[in-house]
Amino acid sequence: MKTSIKLSDIRFFAYHGVLEQERKAGNNYVVNIHLNADLSLACESDNVEDTINYALVYDIVEKEMKKPSNLLEHVAMRIFKSIKSTFPQILSIEVRLAKSNPPVRGEIKCAEVIISE
Repeated sequence: MKTSIKLSDIRFFAYHGVLEQERKAGNNYVVNIHLNADLSLACESDNVEDTINYALVYDIVEKEMKKPSNLLEHVAMRIFKSIKSTFPQILSIEVRLAKSNPPVRGEIKCAEVIISE
């Protein structure tokens, strides 16, 4: 049996960016997490101790989003590493971090970094 957990469209206002103005004014960000793990015990037991508690995953993401960084890649990797180290039972993980309206000359809805294993 294949089991996974997705946290979709987690929204934050944060202060990441290469430009000083980005770090002062802030921007809107969206995080998506997809975790694959053997959750068969939780499927049978109905016990939160037997799964990956997505409330704790959210707390990890929130903590990392509060730390300003120049690059989305850096923030996404911190989220990735922190979740992996907290939940060693994860078989694979994908972290997607998108910045709304990045500061470029053209019109772009978002810039997104994806880190997966």
